[in-house]
Amino acid sequence: MEPEKNNKSETDASELEQSVSFQQVSSVATGWMVDFMFRSLCRHFKEAEFEEFNETLSVFEAISKSPALKEDVYSEKILISAFLARVMHGKQLDVLFEEDQGVMPLMSATKIWSNLEDTVADETVFKNITNLLVVQSVAVCLEKGERSSASSALKWFENNDELPQKVGVKLKTIVAQTETYHPLLMSFSFNHLLETVRSYLEVYLEKNPSDDLLKEATKRVLSSQGVEGLKDKVKHESSHSETADESMENDLKTKESTMCLGTKRKLLSTKITEVWKPESGKKPCVSIRRISKSELTQILSEKSMDSTDIQKKRKAHQGNFLCLEMDP
Repeated sequence: MEPEKNNKSETDASELEQSVSFQQVSSVATGWMVDFMFRSLCRHFKEAEFEEFNETLSVFEAISKSPALKEDVYSEKILISAFLARVMHGKQLDVLFEEDQGVMPLMSATKIWSNLEDTVADETVFKNITNLLVVQSVAVCLEKGERSSASSALKWFENNDELPQKVGVKLKTIVAQTETYHPLLMSFSFNHLLETVRSYLEVYLEKNPSDDLLKEATKRVLSSQGVEGLKDKVKHESSHSETADESMENDLKTKESTMCLGTKRKLLSTKITEVWKPESGKKPCVSIRRISKSELTQILSEKSMDSTDIQKKRKAHQGNFLCLEMDP
């Protein structure tokens, strides 16, 4: 039955390929892969899985450059992924995302974030993340003892009109006095930035599930688990049956052994008895002849004496036999 199903599936797939262009199919499949990688990136970001995020990002970058992909449809997700990559590497000042070596990861993230305003449902969230990015761009530098880099970051924000006025004034004071533990830095911490971005992603994914391939893969896994579960059940039942059979077989063997042991004991007792009856194997023989009265008297007299001796001898043998039976 299984080969027939496979042949039917191959035939159906061949007919479908002839009815649509491969380019269209490739475009859809590539889009599904981009969506799946995007979901994976969001998941790794939320779980703070740094290495997994970087590995997935490499695959995402390669697939997103495919000619089969319609960039206008996925440009938003590509931007969000680029934004997440910069935030993920926010504390690594030596990582470059732009040609200008003075632009650190969080500074670059701020530029991308300004282009994602339409993806944010709540304007307050957008402004909050903007402030967090600006503050942390400076705070990370101070944390690492890079006061000059913190000053450069402030100037960069001023030149690019990305510096909120109130926040800018406070940051200049913080940098001038090198106040690493200023309340502003504590309130707009890096962890707070990560938590706020995670909340943004959750809302975005609710409106843009991007889960076609994820759903299909999940169905396949569940189906596979169902089959494996059935196999395990059959295996368990088979094992239980085999165990029952073995138990029954052992019971039978035990009973057979008991029966054989009983038979052997019976034979053994018979042999012991036979050991003490060495003449029992001889066949009886009867002889008849005429004798005289005087001979008869003599025979009877001799037999009486022999009978007395035999009785004495039998008592001695019986005593020896009992001692043998008691001897282990």
